[in-house]
Amino acid sequence: MKKPAFTKALIVGASSDMARSFAQILAKNKIDVVLAGRNLNELEADAANLQIRYGIDAKTMLLDITNDKGRTDGVKALQAKHKDVSLVAVFAGYLGDQKKAQTDTAESVKIIESNYTGAVLFLELAASYLTKQTGRRAIVGVSSVAGDRGRQSNYLYGSAKAGFTAYLSGLRNRLHHEGIPVLTVKPGFVKTAMTKDLDLPPVITATADQAAADIYKAVLKKKNVIYTLWMWRYIMMIIGCIPEAVFKKLKL
Repeated sequence: MKKPAFTKALIVGASSDMARSFAQILAKNKIDVVLAGRNLNELEADAANLQIRYGIDAKTMLLDITNDKGRTDGVKALQAKHKDVSLVAVFAGYLGDQKKAQTDTAESVKIIESNYTGAVLFLELAASYLTKQTGRRAIVGVSSVAGDRGRQSNYLYGSAKAGFTAYLSGLRNRLHHEGIPVLTVKPGFVKTAMTKDLDLPPVITATADQAAADIYKAVLKKKNVIYTLWMWRYIMMIIGCIPEAVFKKLKL
C-alpha cells in the first residue's frame, strides 16, 4: 500500500462544506484526521462516518478560534492528544452581512475575527507546533478572491481576507526555511451552505468537491497560491487592472 503523504491532518472549521470534502479526500488517501470546530455533535457524526467508510482514525476537537481561550485550549489539546499532526488546514470563515455590519459593530467584529484575527492567531500557535515536528509538514489557509480588491458588497469580509492573504505570504516566507510549505487558497464562487442565498453564475462556480480536490493537489505539489476555480486568477487580474477612478463608480 502506498504510504500516505501526511500522517494526520487537523482541519479547522471542519463543518464547512469545503472542509468536509477535503476531509473525505484525505480519508480516501488513508490520512488520519482531526476535525476541529465549535459543533462537536456535528463533527463526531462526520468523524464516525469517515472511520466507517475509509478505515482511518478520525477524531474531533473543540476549537473556537475567535477567542484567546479557545485558541489556547485547542493548541494544548493538539500538543497533548494529537502529537503526530503534520498538516494543518484552516477553512474557518464567516461571510457575514455587509449592510448589517455597516451599522452593527458586533457583526463587523465577527467578520474580522472569523476571517482574520482568529485564523492568524491560531496559525501562529500551530506554526510553532509544526516546527517541532519532523517529516513532511504543511499549512493550508483558505482566503478568498474577495481579498484581491475591495468591493462595496463585501468590503469588510474582503479586507479581512486581504489581511489573511498577506499574513499567509509572510508565514510562507518564514516557514520556508523550516521546510514547511504554506498554501494560500483563493476560492471564487463556491456552491456551499454559506453562499446558498446568493445567485451564483454556474460557469464560474465550483462545487465544494472541486475546490477540495484542487486544494489537495496543490498541497501535494507544494504550491504557494492557487485560485479555484482556476479561471478566477484571470478574472481577478482583469478586475485589478480597472482604474480606481472607474472602479469606484461600479456597483460591485
